[in-house]
Amino acid sequence: MLAEGRTTPTRAQRVLRLAAIGVMAGLFSGAFGVGGGPVIVPLLILWLAYTDREATATSLGAITIIAAAGMLAQGTYGNVHVAEGLLVGVPAVAGVLAGTALQQRIPQRAVTLLFVALLIGMATALVWP
Repeated sequence: MLAEGRTTPTRAQRVLRLAAIGVMAGLFSGAFGVGGGPVIVPLLILWLAYTDREATATSLGAITIIAAAGMLAQGTYGNVHVAEGLLVGVPAVAGVLAGTALQQRIPQRAVTLLFVALLIGMATALVWP
């Protein structure tokens, strides 16, 4: 459902918005190592009226492609530590499964507020180390 006063985007507008989200996510991912949560999720919610759960799930699908491309590009510069990446990535699978199960059990409004708190906390930590 769109916010009051907003109209449903046309098919062409949806495609353009999705492409713009992809470009922004790719730029942020390549430059800063982020792109899914901080970029894709809010834009899917604001521009395409996805629910928080739909935006999160769609973002996770996109991250698979973004991460593979980013890893290959960074690998050409010798920046990838494969063993350390596996030590982070393999246990992260358990975290994804647990987080998904938790997200499905709490109210959607709580998911939104927790995500906002996370983004504010990350921004604050970056500005005031």
